[in-house]
Amino acid sequence: MSEDVAGATFMAAATSSPELFINLVGTFVTEGDIGVGAVVGSAVFNILAVPACCGLFAGTAVALDWWPVTRDCAAYGVTVVLLILTLRDGRVEWYEALLLVSVYLLYLLAMCYNSSMSKTAKSWWRVVRRNSDEPGEHSPLLRSGGGDSGSSSREGKEDVEEGKQAFADEEDISDLSLSAWPKDCGRWERAWWVLIWPISLMLYLTVPDCRLERWKSWYPVTFLTCVVWIALTSYVVAWMITAIGDTLQIPDSVMGLTFLAAGMSVPEAVSSVIVTKQGHGAMGISNSLGSNVFDILLCLGLPWLVKAAFFPVVPNDHGVIINSRGLAYSAISLLSTLFALYAAFLCNRFRLDWRVGLTCLSLYAAYLVFASLIELNVFFVVNLPTCEVPT
Repeated sequence: MSEDVAGATFMAAATSSPELFINLVGTFVTEGDIGVGAVVGSAVFNILAVPACCGLFAGTAVALDWWPVTRDCAAYGVTVVLLILTLRDGRVEWYEALLLVSVYLLYLLAMCYNSSMSKTAKSWWRVVRRNSDEPGEHSPLLRSGGGDSGSSSREGKEDVEEGKQAFADEEDISDLSLSAWPKDCGRWERAWWVLIWPISLMLYLTVPDCRLERWKSWYPVTFLTCVVWIALTSYVVAWMITAIGDTLQIPDSVMGLTFLAAGMSVPEAVSSVIVTKQGHGAMGISNSLGSNVFDILLCLGLPWLVKAAFFPVVPNDHGVIINSRGLAYSAISLLSTLFALYAAFLCNRFRLDWRVGLTCLSLYAAYLVFASLIELNVFFVVNLPTCEVPT
């Protein structure tokens, strides 16, 4: 499996599990829009803020192959169009949710044939370049994408070998002991050690460390306990964000688009920066775009499907109500952020550097302001005022 496919599937699913649990809580427990807002907000964070972090903190310019970027952008574009059509009337029917889940399964099936699609697309592009009247205008674009397929394949194999060694080096780093006071650390590191000690102790007692030889065969238990911890922390975070928003009279959708989205997308940002520093820029970008596809099609589609089909609020009314009409406008703006990202890569000859990072960071800040103003009824009414509880 190539690194970009791994980033768009397994890595994306692993780092997007908080969004799934947040929408489960928002759909079944709080019955608000915090889950939808978090997924839409994290989608923008992944497509703009994650490339911004990779470009600004990677420390070096990374050349990207044009095919994985184009493939993932096209898949994400189809996903956003489906989301817009689903949210257009403020109601999600069971068959619309089923369509989202089915499209994700088709996406996984298509990724299984990525190698064949890549060869076909690159062969077609070479024919287009050969028949072009102005080859000089297009040559730099392809060359920046990795050159001919033979050299790209050789470089890819070298990158994979380097990546394996880099990941091995990361895993060799041992954690600080829970019983011994950390040595050779500053006061801030020691204060942080004291602060997270209770959490580290609970995780040490409940999650088997499968990196150790004696727990090596316990990796299924490690996976399940990690999922349980993610579910519990997601519930607490969603409940606290909802309570804070209700106290400050801020709509759930605004809290989801801003604070919750950024918090839930930290795994994508960290993992993408790590692999980009190791020279695997394609995996980092594919992770961020693949996470968006997973978030929208599965993190939204699956809870909506279960809720509408099996647990309707009104008997025989198999639909889920979306309270905020502004989320549809926010979903539409996702397309503009997608075009902006691809245009940034295109203008920079598919190189991920500080220029792309600064551009994406500026666009993300502008989007947050625009989406928050919509949700706060500045332009037009999309969120009805909350009812005051009689005292």
